[in-house]
Amino acid sequence: MARTHKGGSTPAAGDTTTTGGVRTRRRIDRSHWLYIAVIVAVAAGILVGLVAPDVAVQLKPIGTAFVSLISMMIAPVIFCTIVLGVGSIAKAATVGKVGGLALGYFIAMSTFALAIGLVVGNLVHPGEGLMVGSTGYEAPASEEAGGTAGFLLGIIPETLVSSLTSGSILQTLFVALLVGFALQRMGSRGATILEGVRNLQVLVFRILAMIMWVAPIGAFGAIAAVVGETGVAAIVALGTLMIAFYITCILFVAVVLGTLLKLATGVNIFRLMKYLGREYLLIVSTSSSEVALPRLIAKMEHLGVSKPVVGITVPTGYSFNLDGTAIYLTMASLFIANAMGTPLSVGEQISLLLFMMIASKGAAGVTGAGIATLAGGLQAHRPDLVDGVGVIVGIDRFMSEARALTNFTGNAVATVLVGTWTKQIDKDRVETVLSGGAPFDEATMNADGHGASRPAVADAAAAGEAPSAAAVEADARR
Repeated sequence: MARTHKGGSTPAAGDTTTTGGVRTRRRIDRSHWLYIAVIVAVAAGILVGLVAPDVAVQLKPIGTAFVSLISMMIAPVIFCTIVLGVGSIAKAATVGKVGGLALGYFIAMSTFALAIGLVVGNLVHPGEGLMVGSTGYEAPASEEAGGTAGFLLGIIPETLVSSLTSGSILQTLFVALLVGFALQRMGSRGATILEGVRNLQVLVFRILAMIMWVAPIGAFGAIAAVVGETGVAAIVALGTLMIAFYITCILFVAVVLGTLLKLATGVNIFRLMKYLGREYLLIVSTSSSEVALPRLIAKMEHLGVSKPVVGITVPTGYSFNLDGTAIYLTMASLFIANAMGTPLSVGEQISLLLFMMIASKGAAGVTGAGIATLAGGLQAHRPDLVDGVGVIVGIDRFMSEARALTNFTGNAVATVLVGTWTKQIDKDRVETVLSGGAPFDEATMNADGHGASRPAVADAAAAGEAPSAAAVEADARR
């Protein structure tokens, strides 16, 4: 039976804390101000677009500039996430049955989620008839001239480093895969280099986070220009995308994950979600599932899943199990293509799915990484659609909660499934906890938050692994 963690829980932003008998209110996290600023910017953009459409159209360069800033970060983001992802695959697989089973499940479910996003997108046709951008798509001249051979040769960069500066995402992907597989064969030396890449990724994501602070300005210019060009149709189209995305995520959790969990373990997913209620509130307040990582580890152990299974499955899932992000990437891609009057063909949709399946790994919990991955996928397959990313900048923040909640639920379900499949779960304990007979003791969580990430680090150490990037990052932010 798993023991209860003596870990840490930082109250959500806005909660009150008690210090020396005096109740003080915690300061609101900066991400909340960014969230509010985006809402105000979107509302202002819509207003300007409706009241002064001619002026609003002139604001389009503002949105374009923001997209350019995001595009600037595509190559380093893709390179770091794929190198770390491929390197982590080898490491996760070496921990035996648990790691291999968890990894296989995560890859299968993420791919399934991508496919669901494509199916729903093709049924709903988000953005159809909006006609925001250019008309018609022309393949690059190199592909027309050389056909398939020219396309394949174009994936090989002139030099190893030029792949990061040429603007070709396929070249970046190719080199990143080579580097990742090479690091797998280098043993301890490869682990040292991989740690250096992880530090580089932290720098890249920090720059990306800085860029996201100008998102309100970019959202204002992009939304104003779109509404100025198309009127109310843009608002309806964006609203349709958001609603379709939320419904898809809800159905994925309730039907797909719920059915799988019930059939494999007998556990009702709604009881499990009720048990994780506080974590859901924390995720909604921050739009990131990573902030709940330490608490998920502690609660899964308290639920009755063995410590090794939790220590391997949860950190691995935070890099490889991105169900909500997968649905978002495919639906957003179809929306942009339809909105710009250049729909994706079936072949392009399938190749985009394969690219997103690889490129999305390792970017969990990072603000702006979803946008960068989306832009990277479009640039690799349909460069003419990259400018369309600015159209959804305004609503991306509103969709991030659904992404984070879906990702988090997927990781919780995966932990219970892997525990069941490996027979390392106390089923009687699970029933007792979910029935309320053994409530999680919030007082055991450290108020100062310093111990919050220690469960992940400790679990990794117990499994003979280095601490996960998610655990280290969570600890660093505290």
